[in-house]
Amino acid sequence: MSIATTAIPSPRQPSRRKSLRFDDRRQLFLLALALPAVVYIAAVAIWPLVQGIGYSFFDYNLLRRGGAKTFVGLDNYVQVLTDGTGQRALINTFVFTIGAVFFEFILGLGLAMLLWRDGRFNRICLAFLLIPVTITPLVVGLIFRALLAVDYGYIGYYLAEWGITSPRGLLAGTTTALPTLIFIDIWEWTPLVALILLAGLKALPGDILEAAFADGATSWQRFRLVILPLLLPTVFLALVLRMMDAFRVFDSIFVTTGGGPGDATTSLMVYGVKQGLQFFNIGYASAIANISILCIALMAAAFTLLIRRADVKANEQ
Repeated sequence: MSIATTAIPSPRQPSRRKSLRFDDRRQLFLLALALPAVVYIAAVAIWPLVQGIGYSFFDYNLLRRGGAKTFVGLDNYVQVLTDGTGQRALINTFVFTIGAVFFEFILGLGLAMLLWRDGRFNRICLAFLLIPVTITPLVVGLIFRALLAVDYGYIGYYLAEWGITSPRGLLAGTTTALPTLIFIDIWEWTPLVALILLAGLKALPGDILEAAFADGATSWQRFRLVILPLLLPTVFLALVLRMMDAFRVFDSIFVTTGGGPGDATTSLMVYGVKQGLQFFNIGYASAIANISILCIALMAAAFTLLIRRADVKANEQ
């Protein structure tokens, strides 16, 4: 008698899904975190920039019926560089940027050296020194326009009364308006340069300074041979930040002189805003904006080369 045996099926093993490695999950998580910021930058910065570059090659005016655009190539750029107002705006912008950044760096470095030592008096002075930075450039322009007014200003009235300035005031003179605007920018942004340089000074290694002092180096030698070479990265940061901001100056000029008298204080940004929002010449205004971006990039590259050469020379010594 044979006993039939039936095979008992073995239980199925649960399938194992291929799980991602920890590094892959971490990269996906970081990508998910950065994605909203990337989308925002692309929508707010990159796309308008690309659109502006495209508009700059067209004769595009919103006042024209139907908003027709005509391809003109580089004619808008040529017109900016050959037109009298465009040339004056470009020159004014470079004069304003170089003059403001130069004096802000010199004064800011001097203030940073004076406030280098820790002390209650220095901390109090630093707190008061940062007040101009907290005021927006628009408000600063309105304040100085009121102070320099010849009929009711606390400064402008007496300057005109004593014959130091013309009866029209500093902001109304073709030779004094731009230097006055440079002074306003220096008053507002020198504390920021001083704060950046002061942070760099406080980060310097103390043992190197003590060794230079022990070797008998004078104060000028320590500054020229030790402090300044070590401070070059901070100097580069301060100069580039202020150069980029000064080259885009608009607020203080717009509320004080509006680019006048004539074209004496017209900057590239003021000229571009007038062309775009007053005359609705979008193609020409886009070319002006692109020229501004190109000039900022070239100046930043020049600063980079100068700082690198100075750094290499200092390391060789």
